[in-house]
Amino acid sequence: MTAYGSNPAASPPGHAKLARMNDIHACPLPYESLLPVRLPEQVDLVVIHCTELPDLATAREYGEKALYDSGVGNSGHYYVDRDGTLLCYVDPLRVANHTRGFNPRSIGIELVNTGRFPEWFRSDNQVMTEPYPAAQIDALCDLLAILRERFPSLKLIAGHEDLDLAVVPASDDPSQSVPRKRDPGPMFPWDAVTKRVPLKRWAAP
Repeated sequence: MTAYGSNPAASPPGHAKLARMNDIHACPLPYESLLPVRLPEQVDLVVIHCTELPDLATAREYGEKALYDSGVGNSGHYYVDRDGTLLCYVDPLRVANHTRGFNPRSIGIELVNTGRFPEWFRSDNQVMTEPYPAAQIDALCDLLAILRERFPSLKLIAGHEDLDLAVVPASDDPSQSVPRKRDPGPMFPWDAVTKRVPLKRWAAP
């Protein structure tokens, strides 16, 4: 399987554009109705994440966990599996908890990718090496195109690591600090994605 990130010089393969919203499978989280509602014009940013988990099933388990007194948890709006399967866990007209400080204005998209799993904060496990398959990136670009049509105010794109700059003590050596978030990481093909979908890469003010 061809994968972006394994060969940065490779050009994106051709693909059939998603024709209908029905290509996105609705799989709402149990607490979706408890999340705040927002207007389409409030959305101007999409945040790219990777799950840092081994598979979609594990990501679903994490997303379903109620972590707050309100009964909701942490989750992206959309999940893209390695084979390009697209799922919607939270309606984008609701505010999902995916990026601290940016949730009311953003849509979170999670790409299934191992990342630093299972020892996310170990000091010697900070290199993310799993490439993103071409099918996954194709589906992401199609999803971004659909979202731009649905949300005309959507102009910006960022990685989780661009927005959450916090560091935490390393799990194996508390005297060292490691990034709390590194996703989507160095294997994500930013150039290929932004050439195909005209969104402006986030720049810190």
